[in-house]
Amino acid sequence: MPRRRKPPEAEEDSEDWLATYADAITLLMAFFVMLVSFSRVELPLFEKVQAGIKEELGGQVDSEKPIFQLHSKVQRIIQDTDDVPPEAVDVGFDDEGVVIDFASGSFFEPGSARLTEPAKLVLGKVKRELEVPPYDLFFIDVEGHTDDVPISTDRFPSNWELSASRAAAVVRHFIERGMEANRLKAAGYADTKPKVPNKDIMEEPIPENRAVNRRVSVRLHP
Repeated sequence: MPRRRKPPEAEEDSEDWLATYADAITLLMAFFVMLVSFSRVELPLFEKVQAGIKEELGGQVDSEKPIFQLHSKVQRIIQDTDDVPPEAVDVGFDDEGVVIDFASGSFFEPGSARLTEPAKLVLGKVKRELEVPPYDLFFIDVEGHTDDVPISTDRFPSNWELSASRAAAVVRHFIERGMEANRLKAAGYADTKPKVPNKDIMEEPIPENRAVNRRVSVRLHP
């Protein structure tokens, strides 16, 4: 009697990855539904998450998003302004939008809240960008920051007054040139929010770090 041929073993399903892929897409869809269900979607955060997902899936970051475009525009403004040294301005992101850190040493007269001419030039160019859709709907939050060296003058009894006055000077500059006041906000934080430590572990001052912390931050966000 001829031997019955053993049936071939079932091959491993070569399309198992489809199930995993479908699960991943379902989770991503659920995540985005959750985001849009919030009362206010944080657009920059949404865009950064979306960009991260694209990178993980092997795609390219969509550089045409408004936040990324605005970041590039501001960087070009700084590069094209000869009177402003590149190290005097830092352009970055946070969870709300684009953040421009202006070094106080280059943008204000020493110990004062008076804007320098290069500062006015840069702020004027930024303002023009914020008059063009979709950026004409963006808000501008201005924060004044100092280092940890106390100040005590008739006009500025402490760093609180100095930081608040510098933030207000930027806001006033925008308003005087036609920007709507309801888009603007000013706050002074003195030395409570340093970007880098003012002192080392031995409590010795770090002059270059103190210079970084003396700044005005301008946040541009939807």
